[in-house]
Parts: sequence; C-alpha cells; structure tokens
Amino acid sequence: MAIPRIVTDKAYATYEVQLEKQVKEGDIPGHIAIIMDGNRRYAKEVLNAEPIEGHKLGRDKLEEVLHWCLNLGVKHLTVYAFSTENFSREQDEIIYIMDMMAKSLRELADDEEVHKHRVKVRIIGDKDMLPDDLLESIQYAEEMTKDYDNFVFTMAVAYGGRQDIVNAVREIASKVKNGEIDIDDINESMIDSCISTNDMPDPDLILRTSGEVRISNFLLWQMAYSELYFSDVYWPGFRYIDFLRAVRTYQQRKRRFGK
Repeated sequence: MAIPRIVTDKAYATYEVQLEKQVKEGDIPGHIAIIMDGNRRYAKEVLNAEPIEGHKLGRDKLEEVLHWCLNLGVKHLTVYAFSTENFSREQDEIIYIMDMMAKSLRELADDEEVHKHRVKVRIIGDKDMLPDDLLESIQYAEEMTKDYDNFVFTMAVAYGGRQDIVNAVREIASKVKNGEIDIDDINESMIDSCISTNDMPDPDLILRTSGEVRISNFLLWQMAYSELYFSDVYWPGFRYIDFLRAVRTYQQRKRRFGK
C-alpha cells in the first residue's frame, strides 16, 4: 500500500525541524560557496521545457538560499552565477541570463530584507565581458550596499578561477617591473591580496548541486582547504533539508588544514 503524500510531507517537515535544531547547535561555516548547477537539465528532464524556465526557477532558488544562510548565521555566501566558459552557449540564452541578472540585482538592492540584515552585494569576474545594462545594475547594487558588513553576498559572473590567478600574477609582475617589490617578496599572502576575494575569508564549504563531481574552474586558489560537498539534486529542486544536510556533513568532518 502506498504511503499517503500528506504523511510523507509531514515526516519530512518534522525531520527538517530536528535537523535545523541540530545544525544550529554546531559550528556554522562562515563562508559557503555554491556552484549552482542543473538549471537546464531540470528544465528538460523535470519540466519538459526550454532552458530559460530552469533559469527562472534557479533565480528564485538563489533568493531562498540567501535567506537560509541569513537564518543559520552564515556570514559569506558566494555563488557561481556565470562562468567565462558559459559564453559559448546559445546567444538567446546568454542574453536572457544577462537580462535576468540585471533585473535581479536591482531588485536585490531595493529589497527591504537586504537593508534590514545589512547585506553587502559584490560581483567578481571579468566585467569587461558584460553588457552595459548589467554593469549598471552591478554598480547600483554595490553602491546601495557598500557600507554594510553583517553579511556578504558575492556573485561570480564572467568568472574563471584560472583567470583570477592570472590577474593576480599580472598585478604582482607589474609591481616587480616597476620596482615596487622584489621577487623575493612574493608569497601566498601577496597573492591572496591580489585575488578577487582578497577582503573575505576563503570558503569553509563549497557545495555543488546536480550530481556532477568537479569544481569547474571555481575559486581555485581560495578552495585549498575548503570542505567539498556534492548534492545529486538539480539546483532548482534544491531544498532546505538538502542545504541542512550539507552543513551537517561539514560539521561532522575534522578540518586539519594540512596538519
């Protein structure tokens, strides 16, 4: 006999409450970074729709996850919104995503909850690759939240981890060339200071959805000692209970930092 759905939903809700209580009693990661993967496959396999429909739901899911982080007390959330490699997709899809991000950033900058919780919005990546309307939205969101420091929400757009390192090397090489520093002065701390995330801690937990087990050129320098967690769920279908499980797994690991 099949178990009624209402019973299943109630059981999940009860488990979620218990799991949330357990997680809140543990060590909350200060910085969570997420590779939001699976929008297009969710649209095709679950909705039998075009990729755009998956991106719409993916945007809504990001808003949820932002609130989940605020609820748990996570101080930094960094998400992989659009990679440099993503520019090889169909032009119509790229245009839609860029327009969607521009609109979402403006809405985020005007959101009362963002100002209530003093959320700083930041965008990292190669902004030279972005259209003017998105650049204007980025400037607006960053300007509106520049004085906040309770929580930092970072979007990696037109971002590549290797390019991030290359940019840091170029900056350091320029300083050597100009006589500002000596080659022997170059160390990890100096590279850290030239990386795009130089004013925030490295991720404690890097989470990827969709079942893919790879990093895809995301925060390569910064993830040296991050804990990795891979979820089988597509990003639009990612639930609070899935998020809690990821954090609980992080809490159950013993971080040695190479020791």
